[in-house]
Amino acid sequence: MHSIDQAYIDGRFVSPHGQEQMELVNPTTGDVIGHVVLADETDARQAVLAAKAAAPAFAATGKTERLELLGRLHASVMARSEELRDATIEEYGGPVSRSVWVSRFAAQTFLDAATTLRDYEFERSAGRSRLLMEPVGISTLITPWNSAAGSICGKLAMALAAGCTAIVKPSELSALQSHIVAQAIHDAGLPPGVVNLIHGRGSLLGPVLCTHPDVAKISFTGSTATGKAIAAMANDSVKRVSLGLGGKSPTILLDDADLDTAVPGAIVAAFQNSGQACIAGTRLLVPQALLADVLARVKSAVEQMVVGDPADPRTQIGPMLGAAQFERVQRYIRRGIEEGATLLVGGPGRPEGLGRGFFVKPTVFADVSNDMEIAREEIFGPVLCILAYRSEDEAVEIANDTPYGLHGYVFSSDPARADAIARRMQVGRVAINGMQHDPLAPFGGYKQSGVGREYGVQGLESFLETKIIMEPGNERSAS
Repeated sequence: MHSIDQAYIDGRFVSPHGQEQMELVNPTTGDVIGHVVLADETDARQAVLAAKAAAPAFAATGKTERLELLGRLHASVMARSEELRDATIEEYGGPVSRSVWVSRFAAQTFLDAATTLRDYEFERSAGRSRLLMEPVGISTLITPWNSAAGSICGKLAMALAAGCTAIVKPSELSALQSHIVAQAIHDAGLPPGVVNLIHGRGSLLGPVLCTHPDVAKISFTGSTATGKAIAAMANDSVKRVSLGLGGKSPTILLDDADLDTAVPGAIVAAFQNSGQACIAGTRLLVPQALLADVLARVKSAVEQMVVGDPADPRTQIGPMLGAAQFERVQRYIRRGIEEGATLLVGGPGRPEGLGRGFFVKPTVFADVSNDMEIAREEIFGPVLCILAYRSEDEAVEIANDTPYGLHGYVFSSDPARADAIARRMQVGRVAINGMQHDPLAPFGGYKQSGVGREYGVQGLESFLETKIIMEPGNERSAS
């Protein structure tokens, strides 16, 4: 049984002031595997104080010091990658292939931040003036449960590269993974207070960490509803806010696509991370002329997907995080049937032979119209909606007819045609003919999928403020 009864504040693991204990549950079995003691408002204020005390010295560090620090963090997290892999499987139910990738990605974020930092100019000319980019200040980093280690490390890497001290508030539902990250951070030997990590409920810690007068920046990844609440809390003191929110990503399959590769690619996009991914391509847009062929291919492929033990290398779909997420997905599956969509494969209930755990049948709906709830709302589970279109213009119109705009996918045998469609999609990222990932490019969304960007130069600058210094003799003539 796991017992996580410490917070990481001011360079030390300490017993939190909070006393609430929350059970940790293995989603594969439904069994309790331990508990975590949750921090409270007092702990949150202590974390801010520690970050404040460390801020002036850390903001004064140069590139060389920060690059060395990022290198140590990479090595430290990488040394615990097997622990992270195992915790992701046990606590989250991530299929082993995904869990291995996430554990390595978490470490890699520090090297990616170092690459961005190495070539970045913090001081340069702007007109007749000097432009200085300075650390925004103490930053609150709030991360989700579906990619715990990667989200923590990704946000933290850029905050540290910019010279900001930080308070990390991970989801309490990922306490085991987050605690391993905290241990890795401690092993890297950072100055006390530069990074603080506390487990706790957002309803208690959020109001402190998002309104505290000493906090300058909030970086949040999670649901759109929670993001709106955080933005409202930050508004009173005009804090800098970056929000990575939900998605209902479209996959546009053009009529010249090679179906032998496009259909498997679209299925991977839809069901990645067991469907618990903000970038999942959960709306597949298919030309009417190809619809029958595509439906047959999708049905055959999804029926053969392996659902089960996430530790088994053959498994493609693991369990949902917990009972609440399982019920959420079941509710949407029932709603799709009520709305009149055609159930192509899957449906309500657990897969055959899986009576325990929070497993969902990979489900595909056909005859979906874009005004249905299952087409408009983020389900966050292995549910794919297939919509037909009759022209490219209609495909783009359907793709953009959503409150979200995080990610998109296009499949075509003509690169120029695919690029033209990608340019018309109202999303932050578009992948063409695959599942590409570029860690040095900015990531974020349009519309209600977020505000600001993470990763790359824009991700670094989200933790920086701009200062202009104008000196005598550089005034513009009044005439």
